[in-house]
Amino acid sequence: MKTFLIHFVIAAFAVNLFFTQLNWLHFTAFNSLLVFFVVFMLLWLSAALYNKSYFRKIPKVVGLSFFFLKELIMANLKIAYDIITPRYFMNPAIIALPLKASTDVEISLLANMLTLTPGSLSVDVSEDRTKLYVHLLYAADENIEDIKLELKNGFEKRILEITR
Repeated sequence: MKTFLIHFVIAAFAVNLFFTQLNWLHFTAFNSLLVFFVVFMLLWLSAALYNKSYFRKIPKVVGLSFFFLKELIMANLKIAYDIITPRYFMNPAIIALPLKASTDVEISLLANMLTLTPGSLSVDVSEDRTKLYVHLLYAADENIEDIKLELKNGFEKRILEITR
């Protein structure tokens, strides 16, 4: 994860360097993306020499991104359906989600992804960092354990695959 972030920063710095110091390349969105992509690919390929897990994590990052987009679309559709129907189906609750995530990055990423998804909001993390309190709009009393399992097997599992 650190290597990916370092490469991302270096590639962004290279784009800035190309367009501020080198006048032979005109600044356009396409040229910026092209320079970023070329520099990032060179750094990415060089990572095989010193970081073996780098290539295994890229597909998992893409998988997490697509999973997040799917959940985002489904949550938006659920909220929209609830708004346009005459009867509300909301049953709000605050749940304590037990965490396997232990680092600040893992907990922050999970909390932010849950907050960005409509219908859920991360409220707090327990003092011992073993529980994340989440406010949900659709939490029927009989399926709270199912919701916890869904969150743990969805977001948290995919985040832990990337960070560990």
